[in-house]
Amino acid sequence: VQLQASGGGLVQAGGSLRLSCAASGRTFSNYAMGWFRQAPGKERDIVAAVSRSGGITYYVNSVKGRFTISRDNAKKRVYLQMNSLKPEDTAVYFCAADRTILSDLRTSASDYDYWGQGTQVTVSS
Repeated sequence: VQLQASGGGLVQAGGSLRLSCAASGRTFSNYAMGWFRQAPGKERDIVAAVSRSGGITYYVNSVKGRFTISRDNAKKRVYLQMNSLKPEDTAVYFCAADRTILSDLRTSASDYDYWGQGTQVTVSS
């Protein structure tokens, strides 16, 4: 599967952005999907993940209550709605696909098989 992330930009603290990730291929619904972010000099960390059906989600503690991950399997898209943005949310955001079928969502970047190119999110104070 090929992934294309979009929707990043520059926003003031407290603002909102919606990231979108478009997938190619016919088996999008076979993949759990995740959003990761990487700030300069830091590792790529999980932000949120969603199961193949969309019924199970995971959020890192720092974004709980502010971010929402969702997916539309018919449109082959996964979204990340980001509200109440903070300067510490500034990073390059990546979408990724996990082809391993498990009951639990995985949170390590090394577990994901396919990656989009990243989209920059900058939150000014």
